[in-house]
Amino acid sequence: MTEPGDPRGTRWGTRRFSLRGRVTLLAAACVAGAVALVSLGAYMVVSNNLYQQLDDGLMARAQAAVASPQVQTELRQVPGAFLASADLQIGQLNAAPDVQHAVMTYPLSSSPPPFGQDELAVANGDSAESLRTDFRTDSRVVALPTGHGEAIVLAQSMAPTKRTLNELALVLFLIGGAGILVAAAAGTAVARTGLRPVDRLTSAAERVAKTGDLRPIPVSGDDELARLTTSFNTMLGTVADSQERQRQLVADAGHELRTPLTSLRTNLELLLAASKPGAPPLPDEDRVDIVADISGQLDELTQLIGDLVELARQDEPRERFERVELLDVVERALDRARRRAGEINFDVSLQPWVLTGDNSSIERAVLNLLDNAVKFSPADATVWVRLYPLGDGTAVVEVADEGPGIAEEDLPKVFDRFYRSSEARTLPGSGLGLAIVKHAAERHGGAVYAARAPEGGALMTIRLPGAPG
Repeated sequence: MTEPGDPRGTRWGTRRFSLRGRVTLLAAACVAGAVALVSLGAYMVVSNNLYQQLDDGLMARAQAAVASPQVQTELRQVPGAFLASADLQIGQLNAAPDVQHAVMTYPLSSSPPPFGQDELAVANGDSAESLRTDFRTDSRVVALPTGHGEAIVLAQSMAPTKRTLNELALVLFLIGGAGILVAAAAGTAVARTGLRPVDRLTSAAERVAKTGDLRPIPVSGDDELARLTTSFNTMLGTVADSQERQRQLVADAGHELRTPLTSLRTNLELLLAASKPGAPPLPDEDRVDIVADISGQLDELTQLIGDLVELARQDEPRERFERVELLDVVERALDRARRRAGEINFDVSLQPWVLTGDNSSIERAVLNLLDNAVKFSPADATVWVRLYPLGDGTAVVEVADEGPGIAEEDLPKVFDRFYRSSEARTLPGSGLGLAIVKHAAERHGGAVYAARAPEGGALMTIRLPGAPG
């Protein structure tokens, strides 16, 4: 025995009552219920009809017996029906004050029909007719008056009728049992065929859990199970893409981290070697340069790690989004960019726009565009910032600068992770700023674009869905 909560008991229970077994049991139960209802209905209808036919036939023969002519016998005159009633018990009841004194006349070749108070009431004229079941002899008894103080009584055994009904019940039972077996077999076949895609999904899930193999499984048909298989394949593809992006991110991050870490290690080793006893001292100018290099490399590592953390945070699913006033978001990003822009001027034109999303993510994306424009702009240059709707349910945030612009061969790649053009490789940065912009835009159902500005510099655009504010 297993205790409650024991996983062995759960697995055993799952094997005993699998989905295929439940489908088979359900099919057999449904057919059993339907067969039982149909059989019961058929039995009741046939039973009522047979007993009604028995009553109608018995009443018709009783009426014929009443209307038949009298036949003279050695004792007295009796109805002629006495001579043609071999399958019946027939007799003529003479009235009396009670049953004990009543006299029943019947053919010598047969037994007298049962009679009681009902038949005596008919003979006495107290009742027009009588039709009942005599349970002692298991027969139906009918009585009709034939004259003053007399009644003819007919009784017919119900044994043939009951025998017919018993045979009918046996036939219905056999047919119903065969139907249930056929339904169980059909349910098993349907369950096996219908659940084959589920078996493939189960095998695929077990394969993924065991080996990490994310290959899609074949899809056949166009029913609900085929849609489930397609959805499962889509999920596998999404997981595979996510793993590939993670591997690529780790590889790119390792490559980007290797250079500043190597340089930092070299500079630290120089400082440590110079501080050892007996080592020649470093000139002050070289020591200042090494310390400056270490400080710059630490800043570069700090920015790179911060951008990697931001990308990882944006990959996390958000359960709830909030109302985003895009105009306020752009203004907050501008305030932060102005504090570190030096002598750069900003030409700003903003129109209200509202969407649902993550305020901090969009603000970081806009700030990255502004910092990118400031970084490539010469002193006293102007950065143009525009926010306006396009009239198709989307709005754009445009940031243009007066820098050197983007080469045509670099335009398709500027939003890739760790991509840095030849002009940007000599400038500080991690190569992740524009990738963060792209990720934030796509996460909100938008897109990003890079082009050359009319002034000759770069023109970066974020397009986001929403509504006028």
